[in-house]
Amino acid sequence: MPEAPTLSGFKSRLTGVAPRILVFDSGLGGLSVLGEIVKRQPAADVIYIADDAAFPYGAWDEIALVRHIVALMGVLIDDHLPDLVVIACNTASTLVLPPLRARYSVPFVGTVPAIKPAAKATQTGLVSVLATPGTVTRDYTRQLVDAHAARISVTLVGAGQLATLTEARVRGEAIDPSVVRAEISPCFVEQDGARTDVIVLGCTHYPLILDLLVDAAPWPVDWIDGAAGIGRRVDALLASRDGPPPAPGSSGGPGRLYFTSGAVAASMLQQRLVSFGLTVSP
Repeated sequence: MPEAPTLSGFKSRLTGVAPRILVFDSGLGGLSVLGEIVKRQPAADVIYIADDAAFPYGAWDEIALVRHIVALMGVLIDDHLPDLVVIACNTASTLVLPPLRARYSVPFVGTVPAIKPAAKATQTGLVSVLATPGTVTRDYTRQLVDAHAARISVTLVGAGQLATLTEARVRGEAIDPSVVRAEISPCFVEQDGARTDVIVLGCTHYPLILDLLVDAAPWPVDWIDGAAGIGRRVDALLASRDGPPPAPGSSGGPGRLYFTSGAVAASMLQQRLVSFGLTVSP
């Protein structure tokens, strides 16, 4: 695995122009975060990087994954000069935020399971976290549980196939509902007459198939993801930029999506990406 290149880390763009936001994910799951960001920052110049050449991140050794993302991020920062980077991937965020912040001066916003709001929302005291196997086994996730949900029962569920199924769904492929049902079934716990009433979507892919999750659920629950919190953090960081804000009503125009594999999106995927305000760039 190549070492991170030696770069200046961050070349500041002109102040007073629309902010450039780089949204980074292992695949297309970060689209769920992108939608919240664009809603809040319609004037932003958005660049979306789908690291499909390395998907899925859950199959990587942790040290190798950190090296890969830190090295790739240096190249992306040097190429695109973002004002802010959103790591729209829970698996990556639980590992790489400290080394990224140590290496580069551009602000980073991470994505972590929304355990704190889930703990506040539950009425039965039974909460489940649905995430990738890597995310649920990380010390960071368990620390979030200890810090914000120590007085309730939290079930951590690692879904091995949901992220890949979501990628297929976004590309227009059909998904077997029975597979979705099997993946989420451990989230639904009955204990002393109480039932799970809140499920945290701990992977940014999962909100993109929320309709399938709702259909597969044995009883109604509240589904919580972290997109709104990410959007608020982006707002706060961009508010601290030097120079005047963009004019009211201004728009950054269509964002650009790059696949690290160099792949060209199929026509059905291109149509779906247009709904997120993105065009695919070579």
